[in-house]
Amino acid sequence: MITSSIETAFAFKNPALVTRRSALRKIGLGALGLGSLGLLQNQAVAAFSKSASATDTDLAVLNFALNLEYLEAEYYSYAVDGRGIESFGVGVDGIGTAGATTVKSNPQVPFASAAIRQYASEIAFDERAHVTFLRTAIKGAGSTPAARPAINLRESFAAAASAAGLGAGFDPFANETNFLLGSFIFEDVGVTAYKGGAPLLTNKTYVEAAAGILAVEAYHAAVVRTILYQSGATAQQAAQAISDLRDSVDGPDDLDQGVVANGTANLVPTDANGIAYSRTPRQVLNIVYLAVNATGGGFFPSGLNGPLR
Repeated sequence: MITSSIETAFAFKNPALVTRRSALRKIGLGALGLGSLGLLQNQAVAAFSKSASATDTDLAVLNFALNLEYLEAEYYSYAVDGRGIESFGVGVDGIGTAGATTVKSNPQVPFASAAIRQYASEIAFDERAHVTFLRTAIKGAGSTPAARPAINLRESFAAAASAAGLGAGFDPFANETNFLLGSFIFEDVGVTAYKGGAPLLTNKTYVEAAAGILAVEAYHAAVVRTILYQSGATAQQAAQAISDLRDSVDGPDDLDQGVVANGTANLVPTDANGIAYSRTPRQVLNIVYLAVNATGGGFFPSGLNGPLR
């Protein structure tokens, strides 16, 4: 029986741990086989999407989110397994200009900690699931999902690190600390992007789905922020530099925080009311393009696919 990388990682740490798939076996679904399980998941997503009447604005927001999920899914998949999302059966075709993912040779991160590899494996699983969910939901609404645009996971990180003052040649795949700093670039942005996009959605079914994905991205961000804080002063300072870079390109508002504030841990970046920050699509694009008001560059050299680009 083929076992996924996430199950292998968790089994290595604790053979008795119940994984997603073993839990399904316990309620009798394992006997259906992996193909049947995937079919059930797709049918559930299709039923969700058909229950919602999507406006052009709804679809624009979902496709904007899909572009960002392609980026995260590719990053984690290459970091954990050394291969892209297509090798896991995740679709990448659709409207717009399809592109490939540029990444270094042999990108699999040499994780020093079994626990951090497990965290990365679970996040990779979630991000691929987000891509599949959004693609299937958009199709179920009678539209075509955005194709995966060109994604740069090589020069983009080096450019971001250089702009943040962290020096030249930064490689997020070189070691687990660099990997976590690469993750830190994405995760907080994902949380603020989903929160900022929620008011643009007109259908409550889509709002609920977006809230669910936002919650998962927030869990991911909390894991990354906690480990970076625990890693000591050097990692904390690097995270602050990345936070300052994001804040410098997303506009005049202070919408970002590092993992330390006033000399103490700052694991949950919030405003004075304890509420997570929001970013507009343009503010998100400024960060992922690594330039203000650009139409492409950084992690998306040719821009995103869809009306919000």
